[in-house]
Amino acid sequence: MKKKPETDFLFDRTKYTLLIVGLVVTALGFILMIGGGSDDPNQFSYDLFNFRRLTLAPFLVLLGYGIQIYSILKRKKSSGEQS
Repeated sequence: MKKKPETDFLFDRTKYTLLIVGLVVTALGFILMIGGGSDDPNQFSYDLFNFRRLTLAPFLVLLGYGIQIYSILKRKKSSGEQS
């Protein structure tokens, strides 16, 4: 009986987990940027310039991109390596 050759995937479970975490963090950053406008176009709203939209949300987007890049570039552990 022939044995099927084992397929060697490019990503393992930890890389996929890191990639999904990075996507969630990036999406959260974009969600936090939503809003801040005024219902009346003739009235200015200062909610546009709060901490959440100017500092926290862009930081989360960049952090999410960083996590995604790390997950892609992270080396896969060989079967002989120990943790």
